[in-house]
Amino acid sequence: MKKILFIFIVALFANACTDGFEEANVNPYEITDESLTQDFNHIGSFYPTLLANIFGHQVEENLVSESYCDYMATPTPFVSGVNNTTYYITWNTYWNRIYNNLMSPASQVIDIAQEGGYDVFVAWAKLIRILGVSRLTTYHGPVIYSTYGSEDVSYDSEEVLYNAFFDDLDDIQAVFAANSDYEGLTRFDASYAGDVASWAKVVNSMRLRLAIRISNVAPDLAQTEGEKAIADAAGLITSNDDNFNISLYGSDLYLSVICFSWGDTRMSAGMESFLVGLKDPRIAAYFEPATTAESVYADHPDFPYKGIRNGAQLTAKADHSDYSTINESFQSVTERPYLTASEVYFDLAEASLRGWTGAGDAGSNYDAGVRASFSQWGVGGADDYLADATSTPIDYDDAVYSGSINDFVSRSTVTVAWDETATNEEKLEKIITQKWIAGFTNPNEPWADFRRTGYPKLPLVYKNDSNSDWGVIPDDEWIKRMPFLDSERSDSPELISAAVATMKGDDLISTRLWFDTGSGSNF
Repeated sequence: MKKILFIFIVALFANACTDGFEEANVNPYEITDESLTQDFNHIGSFYPTLLANIFGHQVEENLVSESYCDYMATPTPFVSGVNNTTYYITWNTYWNRIYNNLMSPASQVIDIAQEGGYDVFVAWAKLIRILGVSRLTTYHGPVIYSTYGSEDVSYDSEEVLYNAFFDDLDDIQAVFAANSDYEGLTRFDASYAGDVASWAKVVNSMRLRLAIRISNVAPDLAQTEGEKAIADAAGLITSNDDNFNISLYGSDLYLSVICFSWGDTRMSAGMESFLVGLKDPRIAAYFEPATTAESVYADHPDFPYKGIRNGAQLTAKADHSDYSTINESFQSVTERPYLTASEVYFDLAEASLRGWTGAGDAGSNYDAGVRASFSQWGVGGADDYLADATSTPIDYDDAVYSGSINDFVSRSTVTVAWDETATNEEKLEKIITQKWIAGFTNPNEPWADFRRTGYPKLPLVYKNDSNSDWGVIPDDEWIKRMPFLDSERSDSPELISAAVATMKGDDLISTRLWFDTGSGSNF
C-alpha cells in the first residue's frame, strides 16, 4: 500500500513539474516569428541593405562616372598611369554590387512580402530595384531586369528596359496611391520615416528623370511619360524638404574615405574651370582651398582652389596631393542625395524647352533649380549669381609640370544669367551646366546628361590610352560606356551576343548607348 501511494505522489509531482513546460522554458528575450511579423521585421530588415547598395565606391563610381563626368580626379598614377581614367578599363565591378547586393535580396524580400500580402513593401522593393538598375544601364546599356530570377534569363535591350521601368512605375504608384496612410515602412525608412506620400513623389520624379534621359532617342515616349509625371496628383520633389537622400547607415561617405583616408581623389580641373570662372560660391561648400604654393592658382588668387585634369599625365601621387580636397564637412555627413529638387527643376526647364504640357516656364524653372541648389548646400548669393551675364569658365594650367602638360583651353563660354532670346540649344547648355554643378556627389545622371546632350562642354582627357582591347576613343571624343563584365562574357557568351545585337555597335567603350544619339543637336 505504501509503495502504491509513493508511485502516485511521484506521478503527481511529475505532472506538476511539466505543467506549462513550454511557457516556462521560452526565452523571454528571443525574437519569435510572431514578433517579427508584428513589427514587419521579417520584411523590413532587408531594406537598409538594399538602399545602401544603390551607390558604388572607388572602383565602381569614383574611377568611373565621377571621373567621366569631371567631378573629381585622381592624383594617383594607378597601374603605371594607365587605367579607367585614361580610357583603359581596369576596374568594372558595379554590376556585381547591383546584382549580388540589391537585385538578389530584393527578389527574396518581394517573394516574402507577396506571400504575406504586404503590397506596399512589394512596391517599395520594386522601386528600389529601378533606382539601382536605372543607374547600372547607364554604364553598360542592355542589362538583366525583366527576366531576372526566371529560368529563361536574357538581357533587356535598352528600349525594352525603359518601357519596363515605366510600366513598373505605374504599378508601384498605384499601390502607393491606394495606401497613402500606410505606416508599415516607418521603422525601416531612414529617408522619409515611412511617409508613403513622399515615396510617391520619388516615383514621379524618377519617371521624369528617365523621360528626360530618353528624350532625344524616343521623344514621343519621353513626352508621354514626362507629362504623366508632371500631372500626377502625388506631385514631384520641388522642395529641399522632399529631397530623396539615402542614409549612409553609419558608414563614412565614400568620397570622404577616398579623399582623406586614402588620398586618391581631388577636385577636378573641370570643376575648377567652371566654378572659378563662373564665380560660383558653391565652390567653398564643395571643396577646400589648395594647400600648395599660391603661384599654383596665381591666375585666380581670389579663388584659391586647384584641380587635376582627368586622364592627366601623372608622375607621382605627391605631385598633386596638395590640390583641393573635398570640403572637410563631408567627413561627418550621414546621408547622400539621390534625387533633389534642383534636379527636378532643371528637368522641368528642359521639358519646357521640349514643349511638354505642364512643365511651366523654362527660365523660371532654371532659376528655381539654381536657388534650390544654393539652399541645399547652404550657400547665399543666388541673386547676384543668376544676374551674371559675363563670367565664363576659365582655361586651366597645371603648374606642377612645365610646359603645356595637362593644360587645356576651356571649350565652354556659357554664362549663368538666363537669356530668353537665346536658342533652345543655348538655353539647354545653361540648364545642363547648372544641373551638373548642382549634382555634385551624385555623378551618375550628370555623366548620362553629358553623353546625351554634349553639355557641359567638358575638357577632353589629356592622356588617352584606349586601344583595341576595350575600344578606341578618338582623341576628340569621350568614353561612351563600360564593357560587359569578363565573367559575363565567358559564362554567358550567347546572352552577351544577343545583348550586343540590340546595341549600336560592339561591346566596346566607344559604342554609344541608346539614349546617346550623337546627332550633334538636341532639338
